[in-house]
Amino acid sequence: MRLLLIDTCGSEGSIALAEGEAEPRIVASDTLPGRSASERLIPMIRQMLEVEGWKLSDLAAIGVVHGPGSFTGVRVGLSAAKGLSEAGRVPLIAVSRLALLANAAGEIEGDVCAVLDAGRGEFYCGRYKHRQRRSEALLTAEEIARASDEVGALVVCEESVREALGALGPLLVNEPRAADALPFVAERVANGQFDDSATIDANYLRRTDLEISAKIAERTGR
Repeated sequence: MRLLLIDTCGSEGSIALAEGEAEPRIVASDTLPGRSASERLIPMIRQMLEVEGWKLSDLAAIGVVHGPGSFTGVRVGLSAAKGLSEAGRVPLIAVSRLALLANAAGEIEGDVCAVLDAGRGEFYCGRYKHRQRRSEALLTAEEIARASDEVGALVVCEESVREALGALGPLLVNEPRAADALPFVAERVANGQFDDSATIDANYLRRTDLEISAKIAERTGR
């Protein structure tokens, strides 16, 4: 089984190739510095495949981290993955960035709450247990604090989020990378669980206009 993994949601993009049957392992990985993903992603993927002697059609699946994260970054990675999936007729698997972050906490008793900065005083929050998603939502610090007693660990990868939620004792880990999607993608390939490249969309977790209006009214007392 050969896999291509893509993540352009964070501060840097990354790509990885994995190979193996029962327990696939990473055989190559690289980083896209800064915001160069839009120009360098496809050329770098082609180069990595050529170096390994792989063809696009050799892949069992393409795994892409589809957010939440940088609006532009998410779109770049997802669009590239969709295009390659359709061109090579390779199955597509989309993985939440919050799932990767939660998994970085390691073996935790109880649920893990993974948190990313969403801007404007809000946070992307995903609640997971043993890689299984319980919920994902856009929350305020106050809402996270109210739910923190129900989880075994709160994990973050951004210093700004650690500072904002410091009173809750979050665990700071490294920012997720494409290679971190491997266990999720491999499991779904084994189970035959693929996404439709024509309909899968970015995972933005944005509030609806009605929810935003309700939050504003709550804060202003109107």
